[in-house]
Amino acid sequence: MPFFLGLDTSTTATKAVLVDDAGRFVGEAATAHAAPASPVPFGSEQDPADWWRATRASIRDVLDETGVTGDDVAGVGLTGQMHGLVMLDEAGHVLRPALLWNDGRAYAECDTIREAVGGLDRLVELTGNDAFAGFTAPKLLWVRAHEPETFGKTARILLPKDYVRLCLTGEYAMDRAGGGGTLLLDLESRDWSGALLDALDLDPSLLPPTFEGTAVTGQVSAEAAEATGLKAGTPVVGGGGDQAAQGVGVGAVEPGTWAVTVGTSGVVFASSAEPRVAPGGKAHAFPHAVPGLWHVMGVMLAAGDSLAWHRDTVAPGVSFDDLTAEAADVPPGADGVAFLPYLSGERTPHADVHARGGFLGLRRPHGRGHLTRAVLEGVAFGLKDNFGLLVEAGVPAPERVRLSGGAAKSPLWSQILADVLDASLEVPAVGEAAALGAALLAGVGTGAWASAEAATSAAVRITKTTEPRDAAAYDEAYARFRRLYPALQGLWDPQA
Repeated sequence: MPFFLGLDTSTTATKAVLVDDAGRFVGEAATAHAAPASPVPFGSEQDPADWWRATRASIRDVLDETGVTGDDVAGVGLTGQMHGLVMLDEAGHVLRPALLWNDGRAYAECDTIREAVGGLDRLVELTGNDAFAGFTAPKLLWVRAHEPETFGKTARILLPKDYVRLCLTGEYAMDRAGGGGTLLLDLESRDWSGALLDALDLDPSLLPPTFEGTAVTGQVSAEAAEATGLKAGTPVVGGGGDQAAQGVGVGAVEPGTWAVTVGTSGVVFASSAEPRVAPGGKAHAFPHAVPGLWHVMGVMLAAGDSLAWHRDTVAPGVSFDDLTAEAADVPPGADGVAFLPYLSGERTPHADVHARGGFLGLRRPHGRGHLTRAVLEGVAFGLKDNFGLLVEAGVPAPERVRLSGGAAKSPLWSQILADVLDASLEVPAVGEAAALGAALLAGVGTGAWASAEAATSAAVRITKTTEPRDAAAYDEAYARFRRLYPALQGLWDPQA
């Protein structure tokens, strides 16, 4: 029986998932990464060598725990954190720590990009997106301006999962969904934009070839086979950026199915048969990991991270279950307490690296349960903002919404999300949806399934559904939330 391996190089860990050719989940393993470093204001960096260490460990662990041998693995799919900048010299050696998706130092370079291409409208026409500090291109320009010696030695750039691909296969390649998140890809042609590269004076040789998510991009090398336990020659497919692979892993591979993910960040994701672009590029428009599809998504930077920060700061050592139990005793609207989830700035809908988080509306009777409830609701309101962005992009209203990530494990948070979004939320059985999606793309690419639709039909199983109970209970609180960002914008020193 053939098995398919999905690898997810996330911010916190490398996860490995195995499925068989009937779509059955077989097992998973995870190996933690070192926490990102922040050597400069707004900075977020990791050492790519740590990803490869964690990849080797997770592959060996999942094979050992399931009893599957490397000979039985028929294909490998890759996914991982998007937008990260890995800079390599001619020999393929890493030149500096990778600048991650949540690195916001390149905000000034966003203006440089808009001006270089002839304005925002032209940038959106080419890429489907406005410039965001977290994208790869602004970070590349930042290194050119601030670390010219490193830039001068750079022969290739890759995304995090594509560095793992290089370690596995020796090949330079990038999937097109991930390529869209560099801000260097032409949205319609699904390949690098010569016009944009010319405008930014970037050599095309810096960029690897692009591939669809199901295309075979190389084979596991003998050296990587020795390090991981996989068989030399095992095909490795293009895969996808984490959100595109997550879309596959929850079954969002056809119009009508939306996905909501609450991990470190929060994402609202919808697929489309043609490019859909929000006015001003305020939502992200990228190719899907599925050939012939595109996707639109809104991204808030601190979703689950807001709850983690709250727990670590206000209630260190208290379990999330105990915190949310306290919040369950507080009525919708948190008795007037509001939380702005902009702890890392914000991406959509505000595109403001200087945005700040905070609690407002506090009175003496309020307690920890009110604060926790406000955090859960504030994240839900941020996701509702992004629902609106996708509608503005012309995406039809969802027929079904799939929920994954930490919020899917919390009955209270799931209910808050269902009510705030006024949508039924379906939870798939496999929690590591991005790694599952990568495994399914490997199965499609090596012929186990004829299409992504066939793969998700076999593999995606819904375990529970949360129905909205009282959407109107949040109307007043959401209206208040919507007024807070514009009222507070610009009050803080942007350099602090």
